[in-house]
Amino acid sequence: MEILGNVAGARVLDLGCGSGGNLAHLVELGAEAVGVDISPVQIAKARGRWPYLDVREAAAEDFLSAQKEKYAAIFSVFGAAWFTDPAVLLPLVSARLAPGGVFAFSHNPPALAGCYGLQASQIQPPGKGAEPLYVKRWDYEPQAWVVTLERAGFTNVTAEVIAPPTGKRIGTLLVRGIA
Repeated sequence: MEILGNVAGARVLDLGCGSGGNLAHLVELGAEAVGVDISPVQIAKARGRWPYLDVREAAAEDFLSAQKEKYAAIFSVFGAAWFTDPAVLLPLVSARLAPGGVFAFSHNPPALAGCYGLQASQIQPPGKGAEPLYVKRWDYEPQAWVVTLERAGFTNVTAEVIAPPTGKRIGTLLVRGIA
């Protein structure tokens, strides 16, 4: 709630909801929440764990393009905001946020020094001997994210790297802006 604000009674959208843990938490806080994920496996997990969740299988940009509704908050925890071209995603998010609505996303690890912009990320699929998969992701330093969101029309933008827990090597990038 310190990032998204009071969600009780608010329409909230989770881009890249995965198995639905964050979405379920917001529903328990009283949000009218929708989750979107491109993975049928993750959507099935979310439906299996929390049958009451409104989760949809779709790419974030496709879902946002088809929407007419406005949301009080749109967020992405290690999800679609990291794996979707910001030049495509940010205008769509901005168009679906109610005035004063919050957009927040996080990813981990933060950008590695010198590795900025479009990067390739390896994902190891389950199963012994399975070939690794590669996806695109967008990495920027915090200040570059601030500028990117401001150019897309967001205000009061903040971006910071949250220190890792004791004994861990990497922190988490947290970005937040207001429509």
